[in-house]
Amino acid sequence: MQQHTTSYYAASRNQHVDYPELLDSVECDVCIIGAGYTGLSTALFLLEQGFTVTIVEAAKVGFGASGRNGGQIVNSYSRDIDVIERTVGARQASLLGAMAFEGGRIIRERVARYGIECDLKDGGVFAAFNDKQMKHLEAQKRLWERYGNDQLELLDSRRIRDVVATNRYVGGLLDMSGGHIHPLNLALGEAAAVVSLGGNIYEQSPAIRIDRGDRPVVHTPKGQVRSRFVVVAGNAYLGGLVPELASKSMPCGTQVIATEPLSEELAHRLLPQDYCVEDCNYLLDYYRLSGDRRLIYGGGVVYGARDPANIEKIIRPKMLKTFPQLAKVKIDFAWTGNFLLTLSRLPQVGRLGDNLYYSQGCSGHGVTYTHLAGKILAEALRGQAERFDAFASLPHYPFPGGRMMQVPFSALGAAYYQLRDRLGV
Repeated sequence: MQQHTTSYYAASRNQHVDYPELLDSVECDVCIIGAGYTGLSTALFLLEQGFTVTIVEAAKVGFGASGRNGGQIVNSYSRDIDVIERTVGARQASLLGAMAFEGGRIIRERVARYGIECDLKDGGVFAAFNDKQMKHLEAQKRLWERYGNDQLELLDSRRIRDVVATNRYVGGLLDMSGGHIHPLNLALGEAAAVVSLGGNIYEQSPAIRIDRGDRPVVHTPKGQVRSRFVVVAGNAYLGGLVPELASKSMPCGTQVIATEPLSEELAHRLLPQDYCVEDCNYLLDYYRLSGDRRLIYGGGVVYGARDPANIEKIIRPKMLKTFPQLAKVKIDFAWTGNFLLTLSRLPQVGRLGDNLYYSQGCSGHGVTYTHLAGKILAEALRGQAERFDAFASLPHYPFPGGRMMQVPFSALGAAYYQLRDRLGV
């Protein structure tokens, strides 16, 4: 039986609900595979439109990236709208750009509608180490404003020290439509909302086979779900269930630590406005305060999703570079989680046959995108596919060298960009 990882989030979750294992044959309109943000968001939108929905989950609600991530509400996609414009042209980019800030609004609407307690805070900062990164943020501000985000402020070298107590940055960009949450409590609250609307959730019920056809059947070890539609929402934890989805994506691990609770004075000194922060490096660091004033600090990527032997040894030096004043602070939690990387760094959305839909490959930008994905998947199942098609028509390619070479090629590319970050070029 798979339980939540030993993270701060699991230790501080609001609910300790055990949903039943699937032991029978059930029927519904839509079977969703995976009880992370993509699956939960899709279920809520469908249930609100009158569909009957069953979710099968291999472990626990929020077991994967949805319950382990840095908890930051970051807008847009892992490749920004200007890259999309150059790749697919103005019309498709305008559709995707119009959706770039929708995920955060969906999260806030869900929290308000269903009374989800997840320590929601407004405000996220992108921090620049050098003038080149600052020029990028200036261009990003113009780009995002062109697509409707009017909650942005450039921070010069003085202003950024007003919001984060470190001398590492030359400036930054504050996005007040960003923010941060307790990610597992958000997932658990959304699951409770699914059940309140009549949806069914089965834990410890991995999908082991899908019989495709007019009425597809999702098989678990002890049961099955027959439905009109199937939505595959397993992301980095899907495994080989759908072979067509495996060659163009790669699970990657990221590491996070959480300190002991800080004094109110120290926490306020580090992050006076309680914004979350991520830097502008290719292999970026990200951090924020928890609801009980712990510093949650993450960074680094392990290609191929291997678990490092000593997470604190990897992340603590990064934290101390930013905040040397935490040298004597104890680390209470250290954990890792997987996200799904695509070669384009853009999400993969599509349909296999007439009734098997999927969304995956958030590439580290999943908290907001997955909530948007639920909405566009639900729209497509209702026959409104324009926004779904805007994502589905994005070009995607397999990693060079096939699956055997995914990890070394990606790690080599990352090392190149990491060197550029260090040199500031």
